[in-house]
Amino acid sequence: MSDLSAFPITERWPANDSSVIQLYSLPTPNGIKVSAMLEEAGLAYEPHLVDFGKNDQMTPEFLSLNPNNKIPAIIDPNGPGGKPLGLFESGAILQYLAEKSGKFLSSDPGEKYETLCWLHFQMGGVGPMFGQLGFFVKFAGKDIEDPRPRERYVNETKRLLGVLEGRMKGREWIMGDAFTIADIAILPWLRALVGFYEAGDLVEFDTNPSVKSWLERGFERPAMQRATNIPARG
Repeated sequence: MSDLSAFPITERWPANDSSVIQLYSLPTPNGIKVSAMLEEAGLAYEPHLVDFGKNDQMTPEFLSLNPNNKIPAIIDPNGPGGKPLGLFESGAILQYLAEKSGKFLSSDPGEKYETLCWLHFQMGGVGPMFGQLGFFVKFAGKDIEDPRPRERYVNETKRLLGVLEGRMKGREWIMGDAFTIADIAILPWLRALVGFYEAGDLVEFDTNPSVKSWLERGFERPAMQRATNIPARG
């Protein structure tokens, strides 16, 4: 067992097994990314639900691990040098777990950095744009009379889907035959776009057949399916 007492978050979410990775999350697109990676890589971990309905993400304990009050975050009790390591930002966590496990990120430098390009494409483009579109479609944004913000996110989402469609033509995964953290990062956001946000028709999702097939293929994977309910909502 590892000593995680230096991490105040463990006071609110105690570890049952402090020798495994502690995951603090919610099954949103960003949360699913890390749950899926842990499941795909077969890494031992313990999930803890961060309930937004209870403002868990704003508690001092959670903020002690991620001052940006976003999920997911992790503690790896067996970090570099055998020391516990806390991390936030889902893209950084994916890269860390890939390098720790030796899975889903090529050791070839060229392929590695090409994969990271697509990971950052998700972090800087797909996630923020799809999320803002979701606000205008699903939440309070629909009450805003000015059409320009909504149009901005609709058009940008269509453009991003076009970029992905161009990449995925003739490919099984972002990097070709190899399933990587780039797929793990992007697929949950595509799923949310057409599922939770119900914006598929609005952004003409079906005009991107390669992306549509990729999404279906991705969530045929058992680990990706399991991740959609990790941590289980209360």
